[in-house]
Amino acid sequence: MAQESPKNSAAEIPVTSNGEVDDSHEHGFNRDLKRSLPAGLGLSETQITSHGFESTKEGVIEAGAFQGSPAPPLPSVMSPSRVAASRLAQQGSDLIVPAGGQRTQTKGGPVILADETKNPAMEKLELVRKWSLNTYKCTRQIISEKLGRGSRTVDLELEAQIDILRDNKKKYENILKLAQTLSTQLFQMVHTQRQLGDAFADLSLKSLELHEEFGYNADTQKLLAKNGETLLGAINFFIASVNTLVNKTIEDTLMTVKQYESARIEYDAYRTDLEELNLGPRDANTLPKIEQSQHLFQAHKEKYDKMRNDVSIKLKFLEENKVKVLHNQLVLFHNAIAAYFAGNQKQLEQTLKQFHIKLKNPGVDTPSWLEEQ
Repeated sequence: MAQESPKNSAAEIPVTSNGEVDDSHEHGFNRDLKRSLPAGLGLSETQITSHGFESTKEGVIEAGAFQGSPAPPLPSVMSPSRVAASRLAQQGSDLIVPAGGQRTQTKGGPVILADETKNPAMEKLELVRKWSLNTYKCTRQIISEKLGRGSRTVDLELEAQIDILRDNKKKYENILKLAQTLSTQLFQMVHTQRQLGDAFADLSLKSLELHEEFGYNADTQKLLAKNGETLLGAINFFIASVNTLVNKTIEDTLMTVKQYESARIEYDAYRTDLEELNLGPRDANTLPKIEQSQHLFQAHKEKYDKMRNDVSIKLKFLEENKVKVLHNQLVLFHNAIAAYFAGNQKQLEQTLKQFHIKLKNPGVDTPSWLEEQ
């Protein structure tokens, strides 16, 4: 008879005058149920599900297997009421499970997802803005320097070396142009001498009375044409070497000089900007601008110092390379011209061998790569 009381208590669900379930009988039912359970079954292994008056089922008891020693008695567990259940359901609706599977609880209201990816259009717009600001400052600095209002940073020693280099480049270009003119005229003369020698040789065969005279002139013109071709090879080698020095080596150094001058203009522009800000008032609005201007000035100063160092190193190596190249080429040009006009064919050929110059036979095309194989 003692064991029927829990069942009868669960079957009868008292209701108050307001239509709500009376919780006092439910608490009594839970207390009687705990007393009727075996001593070895802990409350942590027991789940009690109690439904309201809408459900037709009675209380369901699920008990797990007994493991280990009997657990100490725990305080009684209060079943949640309808108000608490509605609050838990409302909190459960606020739980958002992201794609990664990790459950995070957020407050009620709209959920805003942070967009970590940057917009490429905004990045390009920012680059254009920085470029426009930098161009404006540099243009203002150039105009102020030309009008004599702005100050510019000058390295006297380095500027003097750059001026000498530019002047030498113009002179070397003039020598290169004259040497090319000489090569063209010599080529025409050699071509004419070769044709003249062929004409003398033809006449020596057809004119028996002047056979020897035409033969001597034919041999002389052919010899001159041969020596002219040798001299032409030496001059063309001289032109190629000077052209490499002027249009590649010196031009590369001048490109570095242009970058150095651009860095110098940017350095002076940001230096002037910083000086103008320092002369103005210092308050909460101007101090951030001064700090930013100081940071930009320091960055352009480092760039200017680096470019100045690069120009100094390139000018030093260029001077050494220029002396070495021009020394060999001037010796070649002098010896070849002297041997040609002295009629010393052996000395002329020896000069070409000294500088490892190979001549192409006239009228013979260059062999293809397949024939070389």
